[in-house]
Amino acid sequence: MKIAALCDRDTATGFRLAGIKNVYIAEENLMHLWNEIKDLDDIGVLFITEKIAEDLGKYLKDFRIRNAVPIIVEIPDKKGHKKDHLDYVSYLIKKAVGIEVNKET
Repeated sequence: MKIAALCDRDTATGFRLAGIKNVYIAEENLMHLWNEIKDLDDIGVLFITEKIAEDLGKYLKDFRIRNAVPIIVEIPDKKGHKKDHLDYVSYLIKKAVGIEVNKET
């Protein structure tokens, strides 16, 4: 399984420097790109910026309900965390083990 990222151009640079080869830059046609990525069967983890996750909204939520893989990890972009953003990975941990993961701010 591969690791991939769906992000803006600046964040993509960081992922490429970290050695991630499957980096998709969402600029103009986000829905077309999302449909292409979600149909790939070799991605195990997909990093996605909070802004793009927000833009995908219902489509991302529906995908998560229907699919366990890839695991989608939302990350902040260069502007930082979005206010009142739900950390989905922490939610999954709490759901699985019953313990809330606290983040330092």
